[in-house]
Amino acid sequence: MTQSIAIIGAGVSGLYTASLLQQMGQAVTVYEARDRIGGRIVSMAATHGDETDRFDLGPTWYWPDTETVITDLVAELGLTAFEQHTTGAMVLERQAGAIEHHLLAPDSIVPSKRLAGGMEALVTAIAARLPAASLRLQTRVTKLEQTEQQVIVTSIKDGRTTSETYDSVVIALPPRLVERVIIEPPFSETVQEKLQTTPTWMAGQAKALVVYDTPFWREAGQSGFGMSWVGALQEIHDASPQNGPGALFGFLRLTAEERQSLGTEVVKARILEQLITMYGEAARHPREVLYYDWAQDPDTATPADARPLTEFPQYGPIAVDANWQGRLYLAGTETDSAFGGHIEGALRSAKRVVSEWTMRHG
Repeated sequence: MTQSIAIIGAGVSGLYTASLLQQMGQAVTVYEARDRIGGRIVSMAATHGDETDRFDLGPTWYWPDTETVITDLVAELGLTAFEQHTTGAMVLERQAGAIEHHLLAPDSIVPSKRLAGGMEALVTAIAARLPAASLRLQTRVTKLEQTEQQVIVTSIKDGRTTSETYDSVVIALPPRLVERVIIEPPFSETVQEKLQTTPTWMAGQAKALVVYDTPFWREAGQSGFGMSWVGALQEIHDASPQNGPGALFGFLRLTAEERQSLGTEVVKARILEQLITMYGEAARHPREVLYYDWAQDPDTATPADARPLTEFPQYGPIAVDANWQGRLYLAGTETDSAFGGHIEGALRSAKRVVSEWTMRHG
């Protein structure tokens, strides 16, 4: 029998959950507070350039040797994947202005792949499998209320509040964001504490992407990979499309508090000066500097996420209280014990939730 299922969050885990349930003949509705799909997946085009050249300001890679779900899904969806460029020397800055070049041993580099059109191509292809009417953008879920047999989902769009009833609900949000939804009856203190103490992966980070006419570092025998212990960027990689312009992206060493204090333009200026120091004068004239501070995105981060992580979090499934089991499920990359933090983890969490749902309702 067809069941009605609401999915809260149109990131990769929410969309894939909806897609799998849709393929099983279930009636799905996906709620998304943003005006776009993808969640932490954002692929942006440069202002001047080919619109098809998309640059990832969220997750970028997957590792086909170990990440089988995304590898199989990319093939199933007919997406074009290509290997991350790693040929050449890395650049290391241990002290300000002290630049070293090192060739890494081939067996020290784990092969990774990227998608033509950016990771946005993945979520776009998954969403294309869903009926257009099932996706509700700019619609924020504010309350979940359990009835005798179902769940009332209350949402708001353009100032208008709507309530609809579903057989089941899947929350596909970062765990810390769940507290923004009123849950009736409320979760136990144990569940609430688990949700609040589960860090949102990369939510305290920012990512910069600097676009050039060509990947000039390759001509100089460099891979584009760089590390700095003193600069604004702590880790740098080649982000060039298969054909077209060159690009370098980096994760910020500056904390969320430091970035906010300095302001975007000062941060961008520091990034450019660092790239000139590390990669030479050819880095001085980019086409564009793209920048996204995830710590300032209220639909990703909470104030708790601004504190830098000191170790990799212990992610895994989060069980809801007994009175919600069978009605409410939690998905998302932070709920996967093997690949938490990766797109692979988000996809695996969707498969886990659908498997749990099927055991109860299938």
